[in-house]
Amino acid sequence: MTFEKLITLITQIEAVLNFRPLSPLSPDPNDFNPLTVGHFLTGNTISSFPEPYTASDSLSYHSRWKFIQSLRNKFWNHWSTEYLSHLQTRAKWSVQNPNLRENQLVLLRDPNTKPLDWPMGCILQVFPGSDSLVRVVNVKISTGILKRAITKVVPLPIPDDPAAVKQNI
Repeated sequence: MTFEKLITLITQIEAVLNFRPLSPLSPDPNDFNPLTVGHFLTGNTISSFPEPYTASDSLSYHSRWKFIQSLRNKFWNHWSTEYLSHLQTRAKWSVQNPNLRENQLVLLRDPNTKPLDWPMGCILQVFPGSDSLVRVVNVKISTGILKRAITKVVPLPIPDDPAAVKQNI
């Protein structure tokens, strides 16, 4: 890998890491925008990667670009899975985790998401089981309402809980 390829890859990985959601940006349940590391660095979020200039159809240029994109996608798949697992840790049987609650901002677990794409939603309704633990939730997303098991949603840390926000950073 040349120096230029490595710098391009590292810059794109940096964008992935700096776009991860930390907590809700506002208490409004209709606002799906999270606070990201990019807000602290640039004052705004990172919305996309630079795309190649298409005027030159050089085959070698295009193949190099595809190679870097495949490395970035491999990093994204591995890192996003681990990051969501970290946010969704469950201490089985020894400590009871707090139930999900209405108007809580959540990330939707989907293995097919693209880099810099964090599907977000807001919990509209919770469905507790016979043991009073929430098992299923209705989530409002930008295109409608979904019913998901709690294993398929990842709550962002609650802004009222500084320990949860500190752990996430």
